[in-house]
Amino acid sequence: MHFDTKRFSLSDGDFLECYWHKTPKHQKNTPIVILFHGLAGSYESPYIQGVVESLSKNGFDSVLMHFRGCTGRDNLLPRSYHSGDSGDALEFIQSVKNEFKDSKLYAVGYSLGANMLLKLLGELKENTLIEKAVAISPPMQLDACSARMNQGFSRYYQHRLLQALNTSLEKKYDTHNMQQLLGLKREEIQNLKTFLAFDEAYTAPIHGFKSAQDYYTKSSSKQYLKFIQTPTLIIHSKDDPFMSQDVIPKQEELSDSVELELTEKGGHVGFISGNIFNPHYWLEERIVQYLLTE
Repeated sequence: MHFDTKRFSLSDGDFLECYWHKTPKHQKNTPIVILFHGLAGSYESPYIQGVVESLSKNGFDSVLMHFRGCTGRDNLLPRSYHSGDSGDALEFIQSVKNEFKDSKLYAVGYSLGANMLLKLLGELKENTLIEKAVAISPPMQLDACSARMNQGFSRYYQHRLLQALNTSLEKKYDTHNMQQLLGLKREEIQNLKTFLAFDEAYTAPIHGFKSAQDYYTKSSSKQYLKFIQTPTLIIHSKDDPFMSQDVIPKQEELSDSVELELTEKGGHVGFISGNIFNPHYWLEERIVQYLLTE
């Protein structure tokens, strides 16, 4: 799949890399879907490849906003990105609208990116440039998700994701005085074996939070759902191994603009029906259907 890569400069001097894909039907007013990936995701993630292809076939341009440092090129600052980091996305959305004034903008977020998107929409209320949004498997209550990831088979996923996070953090010691900023020696990074430990040692202090719990409390999107005024679809599975049932919002926690679709099966950003011999990947179809429905 072909992407046009563009570097987007942020107001704090850092940068993002954004991967654009234009539909063959591209025109001046072609609608644009802005995509937000999950933790340690990128344009190579299968769910991004799948949705970009489906959107293109249905007349949408798309652009994936990589979070800081997620394309393999290190970002410039000691900080990175996190589940509530809506500021970068807001800057990028505003720039896209400024450049493509005739195009309607939509947004789709996955996992961490979905939580961030929901938080942003709740923060903006009616002042959003997004026509419609879809959030896939959002960890809407971060402390509950952090605890769930340290249980049972979920610890395997935690281990894999933390390997990538710890490697990225270790690389920052080459260019920044991270020991002074964090009070954490480089060799101590290997001791960060849970999300809670990583967030306590790095995510919280480097992004201005008092603690991991302070970060979880302020960045969880669940509390923002009642403020969302953009038509928004949340797709979540009850068997998501990254989350407990505590994450699922009650009806009274949703605004009238938010629709929650709960499935019994689907895992985390999975959502496959059919059987092993004839699988049906219905998620992309549902996203496109929702965006196209008036």
